[in-house]
Amino acid sequence: MANHNHHRHSRSIHLWISTFLLLFIHANCFYLPGVAPEDFATGDLLKVKVNKLTSTKTQLPYSFYSLPYCRPKSIVDSAENLGEVLRGDRIENSPYEFKMRVPQMCNIVCRKTFDAKSAKEFKEKIEDEYRVSMILDNLPLVVPIKRSEQDSTTMYQHGFHVGLKGQYAGTSEQKHFIHNHLQFTVKYHKDLQTETARIVGFEVKPFSVKHEYEGDWNENTRLKTCDPHAKVMVTSSDSPQEVEEKKEVIFTYDVEFQESDVKWASRWDTYLLMSDDQIHWFSIVNSLMIVLFLSGMVAMIMLRTLYRDISKYNQLETQEEAQEETGWKLVHGDVFRPPTQSDLLCVYVGTGVQFFGMILVTMIFAVLGFLSPSNRGGLMTAMLLLWVFMGLFAGYSSARLYKMFKGAEWKKLTLRTAFMFPATCFVIFFFLNALIWGEKSSGAVPFGTMFALVFLWFGISVPLVFVGSYIGFKKPAMEDPVKTNKIPRQIPEQAWYMNPIFSILIGGILPFGAVFIELFFILTSIWLQQFYYIFGFLFIVFLILVVTCAEITIVLCYFQLCSEDYLWWWRSYLTSGSSALYLFLYATFYFFTKLEITKLVSGALYFGYMLLVSYAFFVLTGTIGFYACFWFTRLIYSSVKID
Repeated sequence: MANHNHHRHSRSIHLWISTFLLLFIHANCFYLPGVAPEDFATGDLLKVKVNKLTSTKTQLPYSFYSLPYCRPKSIVDSAENLGEVLRGDRIENSPYEFKMRVPQMCNIVCRKTFDAKSAKEFKEKIEDEYRVSMILDNLPLVVPIKRSEQDSTTMYQHGFHVGLKGQYAGTSEQKHFIHNHLQFTVKYHKDLQTETARIVGFEVKPFSVKHEYEGDWNENTRLKTCDPHAKVMVTSSDSPQEVEEKKEVIFTYDVEFQESDVKWASRWDTYLLMSDDQIHWFSIVNSLMIVLFLSGMVAMIMLRTLYRDISKYNQLETQEEAQEETGWKLVHGDVFRPPTQSDLLCVYVGTGVQFFGMILVTMIFAVLGFLSPSNRGGLMTAMLLLWVFMGLFAGYSSARLYKMFKGAEWKKLTLRTAFMFPATCFVIFFFLNALIWGEKSSGAVPFGTMFALVFLWFGISVPLVFVGSYIGFKKPAMEDPVKTNKIPRQIPEQAWYMNPIFSILIGGILPFGAVFIELFFILTSIWLQQFYYIFGFLFIVFLILVVTCAEITIVLCYFQLCSEDYLWWWRSYLTSGSSALYLFLYATFYFFTKLEITKLVSGALYFGYMLLVSYAFFVLTGTIGFYACFWFTRLIYSSVKID
C-alpha cells in the first residue's frame, strides 16, 4: 500500500514539474493581447519615437528634449500608462523618419551651434554616461556589441551613449565628443503571401563625425564627409565632433533594411536572452536543497515526536506520571494567550496577506505572458491595481485575527490596516520624489499622477479594507483548541541558543538563501536597465520562498515550545521576516560592488527604494511564517486530549 502511494506521489510530482515547464515555455512564445503585429508595405512611413535618457551612474532619467537635440516641428507625447509615468518614461515623437525598405544615406536632421549652456549640458550627460533610448514599432533601440575578438556572440546594449570622452590626436587632454551620426539598421520579416513586412529588429551604430561642407549652408548643401552620390561613407571617426561652445554640429543618419528569419512573435528574444539560464537552474536546485532539508526536519517533528508524544500522553492520563510530562504540552494553558501589541500584529498580518495576494496574482499574469516587456509599464500598473484590490483580503484577515484576540474596536484596527504601510511608503516616496524633482529629472512623478495614486488609495483601497474588515468581524471568532489558564505560567530560563534575537536572526538566513541568486538578476534589471523576463523561474523561486519561510518558522517554533517558552506569536512573524534584514544588507553590498553611483541624490534614491522593498519583503515573509506557525500550533494542540 505504502509503495502504491509512493508511486502516486512521484507521479504527481512529475505532473507538477511538466506543468511548470509547459507554462514556462508557453510564456516565452506567447505574444501579448493588445499588442498586435503591424504590417508595412514598401515605402510606408516609419516613425521613430524617442524615450528618456538614462544612466546607470545617476539613476535619474531625463526626457530626450532636455538636451538641445534636433526637434520635430511640434513635440507630441505618446499616451502613457501609470507604470510608465512612475518609471520616468517620456515617449515623444522625433525628427527621424524612415520609409519601409527604402535605404537612406546621409540624411541631415539639423545643424546646431552650441552656446555655453548647451555645451555644458552635453558634457555633463557624456560625463555621466547617459544613453539615448528610442522606439520603432514598439521595439527599443539596441547597440550590438561583440563580446570579444575570439567570441563571436553578440551582446545588446540598451540605447546608445550620448557621446564619449577621450584623448584626441596626440594631446593628453580629455575631450568630450558627441555621437551625431547614427547608422540605423531595421530588420524585417517578409510575409510570403503579401508583399508586406513586419519589423523584428531595430539596431544602431553611433559615430562622432566632424562634418564638412563647401560654401554657405542652405537646403541643398552637400556634406564632403558624407555624400551618397559620391559614395563617401562615414565609417571611421578620423575627426570626431567635439562638444565645445560656438562649435557647429550637424546631426545626420543612415538607414539600412535587412531581411531577417526571425518571426514577429519571437522578435523580443534577442532582448531577453541577456542572462544565462544555467545560473537560474543552479539557483533553483540550490534552493530546492534547502527546502528538502527543511521538509525532512518538519516531517520528522510531525511524525516521530508528535506521534510518539501524543500516543504516550493519551495513555498516561490515568497514571501519576502525567505530571512528569515535559515540553510543549506543559504550556498548553498559555500557548493561545493573546500577545502584547496584538493589534499591531493583526495590522501587519493583514498587510502581509495583501502583499501575498498582489504578488501571487501578478506572477500568474506574468508567467502567462500578459506582462512582457513589450507592454511597457504593464508590470508596475498591474501591481498597483492589484495592491489596491487586495485591500479586501487585508481587512478580512486582520479582523478575523483581532476577533480571536477578543478585540472590540474593529474600526480603529481597520484604519490602521488601511493606513500604516501605505502611509510609510508614501512618505518615503514623497521625499524621494522631491529629490528627483529638485534634479529636474523626468523620473519625478507629476502632480496629476500623485493625485491619481492618492485617489486609488483613499477612494478604492481604504473602502475595500473596511468592507473586508466588516465581513471578517461579523463571522464568529475562531475557537482555540485548548483552554487558556487565568494566570500566566512562568517561563523557565532559556538556553543561549533559544534567545529570541539569536533564533530570529538564524531564521531569516534560509529564506534569503533561497532567493538571493534570483535577487541579483532582479536588482540588475532594475538598476542596470536590463530586461527581466524570466517569470517562469521567478514563480518557482517564489513558491520555494513560501515553503522555506513556512518550514523554518515551524521548526524554530517547535523548539521554542519544547523549551516551555509560549511567546510564539510575534516570534513566528519575526523569524522569517528577518530575511528582509539580509535582503537590505545584500542590497548595500550590491551597491558598493556592482553600481558606480557617485551622486548623493542617486545614492539616496537607491537606499530609499531598497528600504521600501526590504520593508515589503519583511511584511510578506513574516506573514507567511506567522500563518504556518499558527496552523502548526492549532494542529498539534488539537490532537492532544488535555481535559
